Amino acid sequence: MQLGIIGLGRMGGNIARRLMKDGHTCVVYDRDAKAVDALAKDGATGAKDLKDLVAKLEPPRAVWVMLPAGGPTEDTVMALGELMEAHDTVIDGGNTFYKDDIRRAKALKEKGLTYLDVGTSGGVWGLERGYCMMVGGDDEAFERVEPILKTLAPGMGTIPRTKGADTRAEHGYIHAGPVGAGHFVKMVHNGIEYGLMQAYAEGFDILKNKNAEDLPEDQRYDLNLADISEVWRRGSVVSSWLLDLTASALAGDVKLEKYTGAVADSGEGRWTIEAAIEEAVPAEVLSAALYARFRSRLEHTFGEKLLSAMRFGFGGHVETQSQG
Repeated sequence: MQLGIIGLGRMGGNIARRLMKDGHTCVVYDRDAKAVDALAKDGATGAKDLKDLVAKLEPPRAVWVMLPAGGPTEDTVMALGELMEAHDTVIDGGNTFYKDDIRRAKALKEKGLTYLDVGTSGGVWGLERGYCMMVGGDDEAFERVEPILKTLAPGMGTIPRTKGADTRAEHGYIHAGPVGAGHFVKMVHNGIEYGLMQAYAEGFDILKNKNAEDLPEDQRYDLNLADISEVWRRGSVVSSWLLDLTASALAGDVKLEKYTGAVADSGEGRWTIEAAIEEAVPAEVLSAALYARFRSRLEHTFGEKLLSAMRFGFGGHVETQSQG
């Protein structure tokens, strides 16, 4: 199948490469001409701009947009709406807010275009491992691009089969529902990811500090975090790909000296909490994980200073000195 791809960054470029390895053809565009040239050397057809990309695709066209959420995606999707024709399909594979998908799909429908939102998980490992995909949109558009999804998905691999599971889900992709459903499911996926990561981070922090000087001497342990992460990977109920990545990081640098500890959030965690509020669903762990990311970027918050002031006021508690 032929596919246009816009945005050749860490994921977009590898999506094109994985597709071409399986015999699909790709027409690619990025503002960085070097990225286009690199894909062209791998067998893709390069385009000089959006108009050129659309012209090089055979109708009915399908164009996958893999750009940062917000302005870059918004502008590109709307521009494609002016360039593409009835029965063409725009696919947003980035981390778009699902309500924006609904709005854009309505605008494109007026022009006869279809819209698919694809929540895409796999990161920089997707070329090798494949991408887990959650797709929203109408049935006809989904089925037309399904050959693309099959190639990009990880496949069944060696994971034991679940009795009664949907075949598509077993291979690593699903049709989640109408427009917006794909990105909504991916949004919650990322919210859960925040919670899982925070649990690992806090657990390993407790392990690391078991040798603290303020503990009784006979209760201090100098624990090997690299070994602990490695043994937990093998048969433990907390094993996961995130733990695999943790073990790899600790094996290379147990003190993690190249990291500052300032953790960004790309938006999905916030949107997940907003959805929980709209649905009146308690989400204490996911909320705390998001706030922990905010906290990681600050030296000390005003709220923490106020806590110290109150503790001093009612009990004369003096602030403890930072342990560094």
